[in-house]
Amino acid sequence: MNESSASDLLSDDELLRYSRHILLPEVDLAGQQALRRARVLVIGLGGLGSPVALYLAAAGVGQLVLADHDQVDLSNLQRQVIHQQAHIGLNKAQSAKLQITQLNPHCQVATLDAYLDDDLLAQQVPQVDLVVDCCDNFTSRQAINRACLHAGKPLVSGAAIGFSGQIAVFNLGPAAPCYSCLYPDLPDTALTCSQSGVIAPLVGIIGSYQALEAVKILIGCGTGLTGKLQLFDGLNSQWQTIKLAKDPECPVCGLS
Repeated sequence: MNESSASDLLSDDELLRYSRHILLPEVDLAGQQALRRARVLVIGLGGLGSPVALYLAAAGVGQLVLADHDQVDLSNLQRQVIHQQAHIGLNKAQSAKLQITQLNPHCQVATLDAYLDDDLLAQQVPQVDLVVDCCDNFTSRQAINRACLHAGKPLVSGAAIGFSGQIAVFNLGPAAPCYSCLYPDLPDTALTCSQSGVIAPLVGIIGSYQALEAVKILIGCGTGLTGKLQLFDGLNSQWQTIKLAKDPECPVCGLS
């Protein structure tokens, strides 16, 4: 995070907009200024990325980079709440930018409508403070994890399918596990929402939780999810926490 400067001063409009944040002692003016200085990369503007992008923008993150190579489809609108009927056929990152601009003009939005391969990730990840992974396949998640680990950037990872969701935070410190510690680099055989379905509010729950963890990291408050995987069973309304440890044999971050 950059040091506070005169450019961090919030306008009267911003002071009113973020007043409920500033009232919180864990946030206060300094925390809101930290959010304003922050630059966050959100990868995937689908079911998870929708609430992530909306809440980070509403919370006052100064710069968002939205990445998605897909277009809005009618079947997306059941759960991808950042998109509208009128946006069908539009690139999802561009569609999301339209909504965020209406929500908070103080948030600067850049869009990437290309698939983020290793080269693009290597360009983009070092330029941000934090990455939120909202994609839907293991291949992309592993690539994102490698890029974040190499650049030393925290990664907030979420997934949701059916009635089940999960969330974890990786790469916060040299002793912290990475995504590959949890899921080794295996062939991408997992089902997607388009193949097996997903209940609409589930992605809102997991995506909102991702946004909360991202805000906490950017502000530097509270206890985060580093070293923990949280699983949510939406059908039975149950949360489960699993402790994670750095794998010394991990092919990405292992010590040996």
